[in-house]
Amino acid sequence: MNLVNLESVSHAFGPKPLLTDVTLGIGQGERIGVVGRNGGGKSTLISIIAGELKPDSGRVTHNRGLHVGLLSQRDDFDPAAPVGDLVLSGRAEHEWAGDATIREILANLLGDIDLTTQAGALSGGERRRTALAKLLIDEHELIILDEPTNHLDIEAIAWLAGHLAQRKSALLVVTHDRWFLDAVATRTWEVVDASVERYEGGYAAYVLAKAERARIAQAAEERRQNLMRKEIAWLRRGPPARTSKPKFRINAAEALIANEPPARETVELMKFASARLGKTVYDLEDVTLHAGGPGAGPVVLDHSTFQFGPGDRIGLIGVNGSGKSSVLRLLSGSVTPDSGRVVRGKTVRLAHLSQELAELDPSRRVLETVEEIRKYIQVGKKEWSASQLLERLGFKGEAQWKVIGDLSGGERRRLQLLRLIMDEPNVLLLDEPTNDLDIETLTELEDLLDGWPGTLVVVSHDRYFLERVSDRCVALLGDGKLSMLPGGVDEYLARRATGGALSARAASSGTALAVPAGAGAASETAAGGSTGAAASGGLSAKEQRELQKELGRLERQLDRLGEREAKLHAQMAEAASDFERLGALDAELREVATQKEEVELEWLDLAARLDS
Repeated sequence: MNLVNLESVSHAFGPKPLLTDVTLGIGQGERIGVVGRNGGGKSTLISIIAGELKPDSGRVTHNRGLHVGLLSQRDDFDPAAPVGDLVLSGRAEHEWAGDATIREILANLLGDIDLTTQAGALSGGERRRTALAKLLIDEHELIILDEPTNHLDIEAIAWLAGHLAQRKSALLVVTHDRWFLDAVATRTWEVVDASVERYEGGYAAYVLAKAERARIAQAAEERRQNLMRKEIAWLRRGPPARTSKPKFRINAAEALIANEPPARETVELMKFASARLGKTVYDLEDVTLHAGGPGAGPVVLDHSTFQFGPGDRIGLIGVNGSGKSSVLRLLSGSVTPDSGRVVRGKTVRLAHLSQELAELDPSRRVLETVEEIRKYIQVGKKEWSASQLLERLGFKGEAQWKVIGDLSGGERRRLQLLRLIMDEPNVLLLDEPTNDLDIETLTELEDLLDGWPGTLVVVSHDRYFLERVSDRCVALLGDGKLSMLPGGVDEYLARRATGGALSARAASSGTALAVPAGAGAASETAAGGSTGAAASGGLSAKEQRELQKELGRLERQLDRLGEREAKLHAQMAEAASDFERLGALDAELREVATQKEEVELEWLDLAARLDS
C-alpha cells in the first residue's frame, strides 16, 4: 500500500516545465534516493510530495493521518528558543534520557552543542544539524530529506546512513552524496527532462542500469556512454562493491567494461607530474600549528613531519574542527607554522580552492572571466577550449553568456574551480569542491581530474568523490599528526570508533553533551541490538541457510542457461544460410531467454527477502 500517490502531476517555473505528467507512488518502508541536475525539479518534486507545494495540474493523495517529516534547506526556529526545547519538543529529561535512540541521535548530531544554547546563536551548520536531530527524534511514517549530509563530517554521515537503514519509516532523500545514496537507498529516481525515471537499487545499480539502457537503445551520445562506462569501471575496480549485486548483473557489468582502461593512467601521470614538479613538492619538517594562529585555538599539528610528493593524490580526512582547512592554508602559504618549517618546491605552481567564494566582477560574463585566464588548456592528451570546459561543468549554450551577478552559489563555485584549472597549476588544493554540485557535474569534474597531472590534496565529506579522485588517504585523528590510512575511509571510521567518537568530537569543540552517566554504553548496546536485528531481517538461521542454498541453485541454473544461449548464438552463425535450421534455433533461443528472465526474477525476489 502506498503512503503517497502522484497522478499525472505537472508543474512549471515560469515558462520552464519542471514536471510533466508524472505518476508515481511511495510504499511503506521504501527508501528512495532522488538524483538529477541542479534546477531540474528535485526540490519541486519533494515539496509536492510533502504537501508544501500545490502542482499546476494532477492529483496528490496522502494516506489518512499520514505523518510526514521534512528536512528542507531552511528552518523557522525561534531565535530565543533553547536547542533542547526545539529538538526534544518539551520532553522531560527522565523521558528522553531513558530512550537509547534519542541519546544516540543527540550524541552523533549535537555532541558539540550545549542544549541550553539559544537557536539564534547557532551557525548555519549547527542549525541544520539541530533540524535533522529534531526530525529523527519525532515519529513519522515518511521522512523527506533535502541534502541531509550538508554540514556533516564523514563519521556523522556514516552514522546517519546506518540509522536511516534501520528505521521502519519510508524515506525520500535528495542528495548528491553518492556513497550515502548507495548506503541507504533501495530505489533511485532520476528527475530528468521534466519526467521521473525509476531504477531499482542505489547509485551503483542506477549507474549500471542507465548504462545498459543507453547501450541497448543506442540513444546516448558517445561521450556520455564513455563516462558511464568509466564510472562503472571504477565502481568494480575501486573499493569493495557498494551494493550486493547478483552474479548475472556483475557479469553484465564486466562484459560492458571488458576493454575499458583504468580511470587514471597512474604511471604516465606520475611521470608527467615528476617532470613538471621535480622531486620536492611540500616537505613538512617538525611542524607545530594551531588552528587560530600561534598558540591560539586547538593544536592541529604537533611536531609533525610529512612529505607531499609529485603526482600524489591525497584525500585529507578528519572531523569538523580538526584542522583540515588549516593544513591546506599552511600548504598554500596563507598561514605560517608556530614552529618547524615548510619546504616548498621551486617549481610549484599552486591553485587553492577554499570554501570562500572569490570575488568576481558581477557585471562580467562567464566566458569572459574564464578566457581572461587562458583560452585553451591541455588536459592529458587533449586540448580543450574555455568554452568546451565550461560546457563540461554545466555552462551550456547561453549559460556561458550569463552575467556573474545572476549566478547561483553553486554556479559561482563551478566557475571559480574552472578558473583555477585554466591557470594550469601543477598543485591543486581543494577544500570541499563538491559543495552545490549535482551528480552529473561531479562526474564531469572527476573525469577532468583523471587527466590532470600534478599533486592533488582534497578535503571533502563526499566519501564517493574522495575515494574516486584520490589514491591514498591521510587523517587528522586529534594526536597532532598526519596519519597514513592504507585502508582508506573504512580504516578511518574503524579507528574513530575504537578511539571513542563522542569524546573526541566533544574535545575538539571544548563542550560536552549533558547525557546521564552510563548513557553511552546503553546507546551502544541499543545500536548493536538494532544492527543485529537488521542483519537477520527477521529470518531464522535455518531460513537464511535455505534461502542461500536456493540462491546458489538459481545462480547455477543461470550459468547453464547462459552457456546454452552462447552455444545457440554460435550455431545460428554457422547456420546462416539454412533458413529452416535458423528458424528452429531462433525459437529455442527465445525460449532460453524467457527461462533466463524468469530465473532472474526469482533470484531477485529471494535476494530481496534475504536482505529485507
